[in-house]
Amino acid sequence: MNPSIDRRTMLRTASLAGVGCAATPIWAQTGASGLERPVLSGEEIVLRIARQTMAIDGTASRAIGINGAAPAPLIRLREGQRVRLRVVNALDVDTSLHWHGLLVPFQYDGVPGVSFPGIRPGDAFVYDFTVRQNGTYWYHSHSGGQEQEGLYGPIVIDPAGPDPVAADRDHVVMFSDHSEQSPAAIFRRMKLQPGYYNFQRQTLAGLLTGRDQTAKDRKHWGAMRMDPADIADGTGATYRYLVNGHGPRDKWTGLFEPGQRVRLRLINASAMTTFNVRIPGLAMTVVQADGLNVRPVTVDELQIGVAETYDVIVTPTGDRAYTLVGESIDRSGMARATLAPRTGMDAPVPPLRARPLATMADMGMGGMAAGEARGVDPGAEQNASRTLATPGYVPPPATPVDHATMDHAAMSGMDHAAMGHAPISDPATGGAAGQGAMDHGAMDHGDMTMRDFSRAPQVHKGPGVQTIAPMPVDRTGYPGQGLEDVGHRVLTYRDLIALDRNPDVRAPDRSLTIHLTGNMERFMWGFDGQRMVDTHEPFAFTEGERVRVTLINDTMMGHPIHLHGHFFDLVTGKGDHAPRKHTVLVQPGGTVTFDLTADAVGDWAFHCHMLYHMLAGMMRVVSVRPREEAA
Repeated sequence: MNPSIDRRTMLRTASLAGVGCAATPIWAQTGASGLERPVLSGEEIVLRIARQTMAIDGTASRAIGINGAAPAPLIRLREGQRVRLRVVNALDVDTSLHWHGLLVPFQYDGVPGVSFPGIRPGDAFVYDFTVRQNGTYWYHSHSGGQEQEGLYGPIVIDPAGPDPVAADRDHVVMFSDHSEQSPAAIFRRMKLQPGYYNFQRQTLAGLLTGRDQTAKDRKHWGAMRMDPADIADGTGATYRYLVNGHGPRDKWTGLFEPGQRVRLRLINASAMTTFNVRIPGLAMTVVQADGLNVRPVTVDELQIGVAETYDVIVTPTGDRAYTLVGESIDRSGMARATLAPRTGMDAPVPPLRARPLATMADMGMGGMAAGEARGVDPGAEQNASRTLATPGYVPPPATPVDHATMDHAAMSGMDHAAMGHAPISDPATGGAAGQGAMDHGAMDHGDMTMRDFSRAPQVHKGPGVQTIAPMPVDRTGYPGQGLEDVGHRVLTYRDLIALDRNPDVRAPDRSLTIHLTGNMERFMWGFDGQRMVDTHEPFAFTEGERVRVTLINDTMMGHPIHLHGHFFDLVTGKGDHAPRKHTVLVQPGGTVTFDLTADAVGDWAFHCHMLYHMLAGMMRVVSVRPREEAA
């Protein structure tokens, strides 16, 4: 897929309307490499879902697509317009489409069993709504594993008025992962064997060369039955990593003229892969996050969680090509594309970097390293204090552990009186993790280690909860696993500041804490120890109320948490210009706090956007009831 748009072609096509079709319009013909895909626009759009094949690096692969395209066509709309999307199911199973990040009536949100029944084989469903926003979004199936099979596509919504982002050329860059194995087979293998696709475990050679943990640290992690190399469930062992549906050898190329401001609309449409994105030799200025404008911030790399979007501006110069890299978080593979003045040009592809290993902070022990743990922003409290004078601003909550009242005796295997306080080796750097860090050798690693439910009384006890993070910390100032010491600027959530003042700056009416729980050995995932099938109780809200929500990640994996039908304001010390998102990556062992205005009545899905985590249970319903009904 290569929707490439410059100013002149946008003006020529601004008047296009009518029924969307699979033919490539003028604005997509300025692309490169013959890898263009359809663009659909207008007020009446027909989307026919069917099985097909997709060509990846010259090899045919089974897929599910729309109108003969997999990934699905780009849908281009304008803010304020009404659109009717008629979805025809030509499959032999039920299907659906969800408009990720779009604010639509709940009956058109597209989640079977929550907002509508789904679309049966041979049937059609019409999604009918007015477009209330602009920016970069995407759409995908919410039925089974169809999203994994290619049933996803980008959405670009042009603003009704002037666009504050000035650009000469526009490219959608959609990252994804694709496997020859069926979603059912992948899910079954993840359930049968922990780390089934992890081919990067620690080795004797790694121990001898110092690339892996020390023998002492390895012994301690083994006693806890935890694998620090278990960074991702789905890896390059089963996935090929794609840009706009194309593999590295397909050489998808986005064209530019030297000196042009090029807008790259980055979308992570993968099923399971967090990508670290960079363009060696070319800085990126982030101008939009999850479809909403932010104050420009220039970085060299960013981590994009599943289902997130970032718009960046790059200004390539000279008659040369650049390589765009989307490296999987575990460094088991990469998606690769090219930016160039002409087709056929190429640029060096950087090698995969060494895979990261999980640390104390990833185990939820970040607060035990005297503020020096990796991923802890030492300036977080200071940053928050600067905004205390902002009307309606409430500072971030303290770390969930109260040191003054904490019952140390209740923390099985974590008797602080028995802990030494000499610095321990940080396996990610080989250096000390900071004075006051734990000496794991003095810990009793019994079966109940790190499962002290007294720290999280709302979490239901059961086999689906392997750990309760002992001392989780706010990690919104953390660049992401493996990006701590890369030697260049990496985006964090604390860098994001909304371009416009937030629409609601009231102080929260109440607070809600939700634990992200899991058992990695059994591949069980949930909220507060419960899977979707374990409870019929939604997270309940009243229309118009303002709620401060804190997510605590009790697991050693990051979780991109997505709330349908709403945006929320991240609490990162930015006051009335807090960044607003609909998906947030909660780092392992970390916390994220956001303020939510429940302004959309209906039942909405709330889930981890790692496909197999969601299917394994990390999903609930958020129910927003009318104020008069709640009263």
